[in-house]
Amino acid sequence: MKSSTSQWSSDVDQDFINKVLARHAGRAGALLAILQEVQNNHPRKFLPRETLEYIAAKAGIPLSRIFGVVTFYALFNLEPQGRNTICVCRGTACHTRGSRDLLEKLMMSLGFHNAEDGETDQLTLTTPDGNTTLRTVACFGQCALAPVIEVNHAIFGHVNERTLQRELQGLDKREPRA
Repeated sequence: MKSSTSQWSSDVDQDFINKVLARHAGRAGALLAILQEVQNNHPRKFLPRETLEYIAAKAGIPLSRIFGVVTFYALFNLEPQGRNTICVCRGTACHTRGSRDLLEKLMMSLGFHNAEDGETDQLTLTTPDGNTTLRTVACFGQCALAPVIEVNHAIFGHVNERTLQRELQGLDKREPRA
């Protein structure tokens, strides 16, 4: 797992992964839990390729299967994430109640220009300083609360521009996740 380009490789990290793998050994369907624990332990909340290769080698799981899992489930990240995360729901109910306008305001507030080709349905952007990652999700399943955003894993419903600005200001005062 050690290489000059590795984003997260050390004996301590390998020890952590080994402990996670040992804890889940022999459990059917444990791959999701393993990947989630390892990602949550990473300082930038993502799964570097070297980490996935290490898990595959140690667990005897084909790397293609691991990549299939991490690319299928939206909760896994293959790129470093910001210290804070903001997710905007782009589902039908949220869209009809203004989530696109909220997303555009967020993008402007965070210094992002228009999304590539105007596409905002599947978006992940991180500020250059690594402070904030902005993502869109297909649906939170909270349609009665539309429009919905998630800030550092806390769900907010019936979001309007005032609520959005309050949450953005709160990011400056909150302790970002470790």
